[in-house]
Amino acid sequence: MDESLNDLNDFLSSKYSDDIISSEIKYQQLTVFVNLSAIEGITSVLKLNSICQFRTLIDITAVDYPEEEYRFNLVYHYLSMQQNIRIRLKSSVREDDIVPSITNLFPAANWFEREVFDMYGILFSNHPDMRRLLTDYGFQGHPLRKDFPTTGYVELRYDQEKKKVVYEPVKLNQEYRRFDFMSPWEGNEGSFPDELIKDEGGSRDE
Repeated sequence: MDESLNDLNDFLSSKYSDDIISSEIKYQQLTVFVNLSAIEGITSVLKLNSICQFRTLIDITAVDYPEEEYRFNLVYHYLSMQQNIRIRLKSSVREDDIVPSITNLFPAANWFEREVFDMYGILFSNHPDMRRLLTDYGFQGHPLRKDFPTTGYVELRYDQEKKKVVYEPVKLNQEYRRFDFMSPWEGNEGSFPDELIKDEGGSRDE
């Protein structure tokens, strides 16, 4: 398998030397970091060229790095069943970049790209139906961005009086938990705090 991956890496490097930033073979998989503008062209070669034959799109996802200029890493996973090898295509994306859609090459990319847009806010050009996929129509924000609060911004519930679903601001008022170190339900396996031992009238030497 490593020989096939090396041959594939050499082939892509010779054909797209200006667009490939880096590549490595790890865990029996080739990972190639490419320029954003080259995604559609390289994907076309991966699928249609007889040397590659990557006819199966496994997944499209992203990783968020909020502090970086190129905030996202866009990640594509392809499988060649003919050669039994996999390749991962990665590209850096700014927050306001628009990524070329590959739905013309892989119809399955339709929902994958919609999910990436829904979860991360990354837009794709020439997509046939660029709208949210997993969240509600009126949803605000993108849940897999690292600056998105884990509680969300609103909660919804069915109102019996209004006979409809209503949206309300999230309210999670909760007092700080007070730990009872003497309770057997806490499962404390270490030593007790000094101040607690003093309160109980004992000492560590006892």
